[in-house]
Amino acid sequence: MKRSKLTPTLTMTALATAASLLAATHAHASVGATTPFTSYEAEAGTLVNGAKVVSLTAAPTTRFASPELESSGHAYVALTGNNQEVWWTNNTGKPISFINVRASIPDAPGGGGITATLNLYVNGVFRQHLNLNSRQSWIYEGQQYQASDQNPASGKPRAFFDESHAFIVGDPIGPGSTFSLRKDSDNTADFYNIDVIDVENPPAPLAQPANSISITSCGAVADTAPTNGMGNPNAVDSTSAIQNCINQAQSQNKSLWIPQGTFYLKGTNGLVAKGITIEGAGMWYSTIYRDVPLPNANGLGAIFQVTSSTVRNFHVDSNSRSREPVDGAGGAMDTTGTNWLAENIWTQHVLSGFWASGTGGTVRNNRLTSIWADGCNLNNVALDATVGNYLTATNNFVRGTGDDGMAINSVNYNDTDHGRVFYSPMSNITQTNNTIIGAWNGKALGVYGGSGHLVANNYIADTARYTGLGVGRFGVNGSDLHSSRITGNTIVRSGGNGFDQGQPALHIGNGSDGQNVGIVDDIEVSNNTILASLYDAIGFSTSTNIRLEQNTVTGPWRNGVVIGAPFYPAPTGSATISNNTVGGISAGKVPYANYSTGYQATLSGNNW
Repeated sequence: MKRSKLTPTLTMTALATAASLLAATHAHASVGATTPFTSYEAEAGTLVNGAKVVSLTAAPTTRFASPELESSGHAYVALTGNNQEVWWTNNTGKPISFINVRASIPDAPGGGGITATLNLYVNGVFRQHLNLNSRQSWIYEGQQYQASDQNPASGKPRAFFDESHAFIVGDPIGPGSTFSLRKDSDNTADFYNIDVIDVENPPAPLAQPANSISITSCGAVADTAPTNGMGNPNAVDSTSAIQNCINQAQSQNKSLWIPQGTFYLKGTNGLVAKGITIEGAGMWYSTIYRDVPLPNANGLGAIFQVTSSTVRNFHVDSNSRSREPVDGAGGAMDTTGTNWLAENIWTQHVLSGFWASGTGGTVRNNRLTSIWADGCNLNNVALDATVGNYLTATNNFVRGTGDDGMAINSVNYNDTDHGRVFYSPMSNITQTNNTIIGAWNGKALGVYGGSGHLVANNYIADTARYTGLGVGRFGVNGSDLHSSRITGNTIVRSGGNGFDQGQPALHIGNGSDGQNVGIVDDIEVSNNTILASLYDAIGFSTSTNIRLEQNTVTGPWRNGVVIGAPFYPAPTGSATISNNTVGGISAGKVPYANYSTGYQATLSGNNW
């Protein structure tokens, strides 16, 4: 499908529609992840009996959140009365046997969430109840801002959406069939805000491989009760059994097998492995679930702490209710070593998905949804490492993170109890063909320091507060950024008003986190597409030898390319800005501006 050209008079709805078409096709093009599922935006469905689309119609004027700001497409469908419904047609050409729903239902009056069902219909006939909850959403912030608190008295709400999934009961939904979500009288929540659904036909469970040890042989016990936002108090704690099995696998040179079922880690201990393969029956079938007694008074390491290992084909989840340890938040997988691999893992409701360092590691083909902080952070500090080189993140799907969806995070030093520890600057990191949507409290993708990086062909959409793609350095203790390429990425409906800054969709230079320090030098930013940014499309701060070439900007809500954008000083610097196209500028806005007399920009061949 060809991308439609947009005119300056397009409304946000038209821009959202065009961007949705782009999102629907990106999995089959050169940008974004190729996924086994198809996503249907609720606002693209057919509405019945008073169901309504709620969408963002103007750039936010405050720093605080709203459901439409945090939703994919910056729009959702509200079901507020009985018999209200939204339906779609299965045009995937395949049967649908599995559904994942991103939705928001009300919080409990005193916080902590509720549970409720929503009804699924196929060809107009009731098929099943879908279990939804708000136990792991709805946190509140006040004067502190950025705080994580489930007490509504603390201030304004955010983190409205969560994701729930289920296998279809009965026959799969055939090609050409209709399917719908309907609020009936037995669906007791006051409202159901439907953002997006993912549908697919998963393969059969994988069989246990040869030369492996099953965790059940060491005493791990599978639980079958649905978690629905909290752990089963009657489930067996399998922590010791799984760790014993890991130890056996390491000593016997075997792999570790996680069969079908949900296996509980009760408490705060994680699993430690080195030099082995850990694999399951598939991300739809095998689950490791951490159930931390709340409130938690202890530190929390990652669920998996693995070195020079391969991990694949299972689901990781927990009962955490915010990004704070007191609420049970710890990482899913901390990884380091050499030539490690993490693939085909679905991670939810943890502090971070992948916190990864070392040399030669790869994160690929994973799903990260409803993560409290970073989705995938490639760095040089995980598990006490000091290097992060030749790491790759490719073909991952990330949605709904409470910090950066993905990041290259090169740390220069950290202050510890034993003094200041220095790290080697990261080098040669590759982030390609990832899809990152709906980061509600961070950038979609941050490039923070190091050199020799390639960030290419990623699809970035719908940030709520911050920059879609940031190219610079992180904090006073981050590494400087040198000689990297940012090319072929698509950035849609991004930017945000975090800290009342009006952040651009694409930011180049230091100071993106408020610390105007460090060097950002010799960066190529080329052939990127920036569509319907909430504020400026591209903003520069202090940086040198930047090559902004052949980028396309369409329909920003503020300006096109700005040097020294608000809150991003650029007292000095240099860039060549050539052969870029900027269109769809609103009245009173400009396609290009340089507000910094000390920043030398050389312009040629631009179309604006």
